[in-house]
Amino acid sequence: MRSVEIEDIRKQDYLYDEAIKTLRTNIQMTGKRIKTILITSCYPNEGKSDISISLAKELSSIGKKVLLIDADIRKSAYFSHFLVNQEVRGLSEFLSGQITVKDLIYATNYPNMDIIFGGAPTPDPTGLLGDEMFGAFMKEIRGYYDYILCDTPPVGNIIDAVLVARYCDGAVFVIEQGAVSYRFAQKSVNRIRKTGCRVLGSVLNKTDRRQDKYYKKYGQYYQKTEVKKEG
Repeated sequence: MRSVEIEDIRKQDYLYDEAIKTLRTNIQMTGKRIKTILITSCYPNEGKSDISISLAKELSSIGKKVLLIDADIRKSAYFSHFLVNQEVRGLSEFLSGQITVKDLIYATNYPNMDIIFGGAPTPDPTGLLGDEMFGAFMKEIRGYYDYILCDTPPVGNIIDAVLVARYCDGAVFVIEQGAVSYRFAQKSVNRIRKTGCRVLGSVLNKTDRRQDKYYKKYGQYYQKTEVKKEG
């Protein structure tokens, strides 16, 4: 297995870290059958990648073997997010037959945490994620990890997350406070449910705790973890 040095450039925030710990506990409480977890959102920039990365680090810090998959092969941001200063290959190259599994998974400088990068942008992401090769790969690797987190593009406008959900045991939605209507969130959740993937709950991100009415409305539909807006 290859290795990569990654650096999380976000500022440390106590309340954010505590919310991630709560999310980790909630994930563990779903049981051992929930190993492959889809993490998505309704729209771009709701913070799903930050949540995915933080959850992977938190699970690995308590001794769980974790694989973080950047399943956004349209526009991956992980390479720049982690300030990676070496050439890496990713999921798009693997699914298009350019590399093998041994060149796909990278060990990181975080103990117990491996990563798969999205790779180079591809003109046919739907075709690659919908191919049997991806499903076979997901079934094969689940035996090697305690948790596999799949960070996908938003489910609201494109089908990628729906394709990945077919091979996941559960899904977590990241929803930015005030950015998504209740009706559209419900529609997005139902798209994932139709694949047979169990929706575990949501993370209400970038929250302002003074807006109690908003919390109550979403609380009727989601089992949520609140993440306070940094700064």
